[in-house]
Amino acid sequence: HDIRPAVVSFHFGLPPQELLARVRECGAKILSSATTVDEARWLESNGVDAIIAQGDEAGGHRGMFLTDDITTQLGTFALLPQVVKAVRIPVIAAGGIADTQGVVAALALGAAGVQVGTAFLLCPEATTSPVHRAALKSAAARHTALTNLFTGRPARGILNRIMKELGPMSAAPPAFPLATAAIAPLRAKAESCGSGDFSPLWSGQNASGCREIPAAQLTRDLAGAR
Repeated sequence: HDIRPAVVSFHFGLPPQELLARVRECGAKILSSATTVDEARWLESNGVDAIIAQGDEAGGHRGMFLTDDITTQLGTFALLPQVVKAVRIPVIAAGGIADTQGVVAALALGAAGVQVGTAFLLCPEATTSPVHRAALKSAAARHTALTNLFTGRPARGILNRIMKELGPMSAAPPAFPLATAAIAPLRAKAESCGSGDFSPLWSGQNASGCREIPAAQLTRDLAGAR
């Protein structure tokens, strides 16, 4: 209770009700990600204050929690208006938004705001690893795919050697997050040699907005849409 964040954002649904109640006691607004309309309705019925509509373009883990069928995953600008129509609480757009035009488009479709991730990965404040930064600045960033090899859950990252050789999606992935520990020694050795062949190079489909500028400046640039 000494720490009272203004907002707490969850992924993969919501935690148990007793933990959620403790978060509410701190006065924090509660957000969580929805990747389908059904998930958005479920989150609203369970009392979140706002929903993050996570489009398929988004980098990193899919927030999916009511299904593991990746064919249900829609692009941001297909998902967003459906979620806005389905719920009565604010909806935040996420996935593939990297510039002011993307912000304007999301707001025009009813979003109350946007969540941007990939565009900040080259900012000096980001803890992005050297091999990850190199990949984001290379032509490889144009090639992303959903993969469950690194954690057992679908997540979007830049295509690399392990994803190519094993296929990005395993039919029998280890339970989340056991794969992370299993691949850690191989990943560490490769990264020490300057290789990201066995690293999760999380990135959305639109890495064009990645710039090596301070995060505050990038935020102001994105906010210029308003």
